[in-house]
Amino acid sequence: MKTVGLVPIKLNSQRLPKKNILPLGDQPLCRYIFNSLLNVKGLDEVYVFCSDEAVKDYIPGGVTFLKRDKRLDGDLVKGFEIYGSFINMVDADVYVLAHTTSPFIKSATIESALSKILHEGYDSAFSAQELKTFAWYKGSPLNYNLNDVPRTQDIDPVFVETSAFYMFKKEIFTVHHRRIGFKPYIQKVDDVEAIDIDTKEDYDFALRLIDKI
Repeated sequence: MKTVGLVPIKLNSQRLPKKNILPLGDQPLCRYIFNSLLNVKGLDEVYVFCSDEAVKDYIPGGVTFLKRDKRLDGDLVKGFEIYGSFINMVDADVYVLAHTTSPFIKSATIESALSKILHEGYDSAFSAQELKTFAWYKGSPLNYNLNDVPRTQDIDPVFVETSAFYMFKKEIFTVHHRRIGFKPYIQKVDDVEAIDIDTKEDYDFALRLIDKI
């Protein structure tokens, strides 16, 4: 199977301007996910999908720049349109969609999930944080009974998707128009790997953390 890593980037982010190239430690933010992907066994190619060639100044050797239509930078453009455009340009059996905003995700974590697709029959995988806590949804408890409240250690966990990665076989996207298939593997990540940088507060927290890990 041919496996390809996809990192979509736009340089005109709104909530945190230029977030993908902001300095984090001694590297720009985007460099962390590229380094992680380049060290994943079983991943054949890694691409940055961006409309601005200036991003080339921030990517390491081994990552291929692929220019996307400037139209895909629009604030109302959905991710699925971006992924579909990339898939139409680069053929593969399995796609690993990863995001720059998760700089602490480890190569071993990505590799573990990819192995489940390549060798264990899963059609997709995604990163998620396991939370063993009392959760509610639309005004009702999600994972416990109000009349029989369990001990915290006995409660059924909920899993929250993180932004680190989604990976899927090609037909899951092209035929079923999904990034999570019918037999997905949930790759659990720890609190640090789950960090997602979208706001200045997120970025400031990552700056405080980077020197401690």
